Amino acid sequence: MTREEAFTLLQKYNKDPFHIQHALTVEAVMKWYANELGYGDDAEYWGIVGLLHDIDFELYPEEHCLKAPELLREGGAGEELIHAVCSHGYGITVGCGKTIDVEPVHEMEKVLFAADELTGLIWAAALMRPSKSTKDMELKSLKKKYKSKGFAAGCSREVIERGADQLGWELEKLLTMTLSAMAATEDQIQEEMAALNA
Repeated sequence: MTREEAFTLLQKYNKDPFHIQHALTVEAVMKWYANELGYGDDAEYWGIVGLLHDIDFELYPEEHCLKAPELLREGGAGEELIHAVCSHGYGITVGCGKTIDVEPVHEMEKVLFAADELTGLIWAAALMRPSKSTKDMELKSLKKKYKSKGFAAGCSREVIERGADQLGWELEKLLTMTLSAMAATEDQIQEEMAALNA
């Protein structure tokens, strides 16, 4: 599946600019991680997995990661990509009461699991700043927001910490790298969002 096909498929099921921006953010972060962790040849694929990871969330929030295989298969996605997308819900009980049992195996799947929730928290922290940007955010200010239970309460610290454990990383490494990834790719995402709204 090409990036263009993946983006068209995403937009078929997602219209909310917030969801599109989250998909583009996770795509960019995944590509950054691929290059950083020595998987540069697969960066496009890592990005596509990030782009499509929440494909079913807007229309089927109660069946998140359960409806995704059907939507992805209809769009021509292979089983490997479907497994990767569904694995970011591993161990999470969705609204309809089912717990996702697709385990992240590949390092790419573990990165997606760990970074997905964290990008939401980092972006929420960025929006509180005068600059509204991640580019001038320091790790210590992110850590402060992370520790504040009431801040971005919808972003599960438990999932983020489980993600760091699955990777065998200290939490600080995950926070540092994901913040760097978002700061490095923020302009590109803003440009793409502006082009969509033009």
